[in-house]
Amino acid sequence: MNERLDSLLRRHEELSRLIQDPELVKDQNRYRSAMKEYSQLSEIAAANGEIADLSAQLQDAKALIQEEKDPDIKELAREEIKELEVRINDAGDRLKFLLIPKDPLDEKNIIMEIRAGTGGEEAALFAADLFRLYSRFAETKGWKFEIMNSNETELGGLKEIVFSISGKNVYENLRYESGVHRVQRVPATEASGRIHTSAVTVAVLPEADETEIEIRPEDLRIDVMRAGGPGGQCVNTTDSAVRITHIPSGIVVHCQDEKSQIKNKAKAMRILRARIYEMEEAKAASERAEARKNQVGTGDRSERIRTYNFPDNRLTDHRIGLTLYKLDRIMEGEIEEVFDALKLSAREELLKATAS
Repeated sequence: MNERLDSLLRRHEELSRLIQDPELVKDQNRYRSAMKEYSQLSEIAAANGEIADLSAQLQDAKALIQEEKDPDIKELAREEIKELEVRINDAGDRLKFLLIPKDPLDEKNIIMEIRAGTGGEEAALFAADLFRLYSRFAETKGWKFEIMNSNETELGGLKEIVFSISGKNVYENLRYESGVHRVQRVPATEASGRIHTSAVTVAVLPEADETEIEIRPEDLRIDVMRAGGPGGQCVNTTDSAVRITHIPSGIVVHCQDEKSQIKNKAKAMRILRARIYEMEEAKAASERAEARKNQVGTGDRSERIRTYNFPDNRLTDHRIGLTLYKLDRIMEGEIEEVFDALKLSAREELLKATAS
């Protein structure tokens, strides 16, 4: 760990000189890359500097106890030592987390897919509620989202919705949402007041650039058709819907929300690239060390990850044993506490793995 820290601090000093070089500024791509790396390493340098400053204060306080004869001043020094030791320990933990190599996927934009599972119309209504939750959270973060494909029910639910979210560290925050989300509540369609249990599946796909995933035209079968379901007159009466089948993988993508066939095809290709990218990442993940499999969630869409209990106003994340009694606020987009807890748990697991 110390060797890695020393290496990163030397790199930070090197970059601090490099970014002042007028020649580097002329190459905007290299300059942006250097500034990004410098910003990340500055956090490590700042944490290390904080520990050094606090350690110096600690030594001064210990020396004061040895030299000072006034008992009141000695007692003040002892209290300061306790506080400094806590602060040094906290700063050390932060530095350890910062030294964990970042997942390159964390900064990627995502394509999220929400599908109603068991529970019929109630599942579709909850799928719509989940979409509203994520879209509201995206708004609070200043992220942009775009609906790529949707299939609504007559009561306002969603059999399926696919949308993209772009912004800073989107995948880092939402990557653990993949899986089965279970809801327990009295459905709007239930006259007797009985509590029903329904399920919705969520998939979070890191969005791939065209340069990252090569898709050959000969590997695609593209079909056009009329859009189905609720929609405008033009949507339902023209051959605007597009279905793309990726023959080697068998992945099928369907888009119909746009009136333009060209726009639907472009969106379908983005979804297809993301699904192929996810498939390749899943293969790579399965080949990694066994310790990595102990992290929060597997990303498997069949894994039950969370329960939303409306009668008790309770949300439970089963992977980390987190229970919060403020489901009403969470459904309005106030879910960052859950995301932060999941990220922290994953980092702690990774820290254990790197230490062993």
